[in-house]
Amino acid sequence: MDPSPCPDLAFPGRAKLVAELDAAVESGDQHAVTSALRNALCRLIRDHDVQLPDCVHEPISDHYARRELYRSARYGYSVVAMTWGPGQGTPIHDHCGLWCVEGVWGGQLEITQYELLERDGEQFRFRAAGGMQAGPGSAGSLIPPHEYHSIRNASADAIAISLHIYKAPMGCCSMFTPQDGEWYARTPKELLTDEAA
Repeated sequence: MDPSPCPDLAFPGRAKLVAELDAAVESGDQHAVTSALRNALCRLIRDHDVQLPDCVHEPISDHYARRELYRSARYGYSVVAMTWGPGQGTPIHDHCGLWCVEGVWGGQLEITQYELLERDGEQFRFRAAGGMQAGPGSAGSLIPPHEYHSIRNASADAIAISLHIYKAPMGCCSMFTPQDGEWYARTPKELLTDEAA
């Protein structure tokens, strides 16, 4: 995996995708921006003019793939495609204070949101606060402090693809490991990206 910024990838509909995202990011405060991005992402997923690069359709056997497709020099946001092999997923994690809009491009993802009930140093007490099965064309947003969630491809044989728009490149996050009951231990995690070509 490569921690460096992505190459300037060309793919069908790239200019259209960037123009829609730029317009959404200009729309105001973080609530207006994430709402506009959700709407834009739902349109773009259904738009046959926009086709993600071939690499996005290739899972990686030992982890879900994170491929940065675009980084805005003007607005600072980052576009990351994630490819989820059968059964791949994340533990509970945060986005280190960055807003994010996530849309399902293909397949199905199981998304569970968590409510932080209590914190004791590096120990966090969470409770599941709702879950959903998200299919192609659906999108949601996470705005701190309501950013704790897990994502999983529950399929035994199909891949899933999601597109994530982050306020800025996300190079780290916190993962939460189950301890006792509703308690979890926080572990910082560096986030790298896989090669996109």
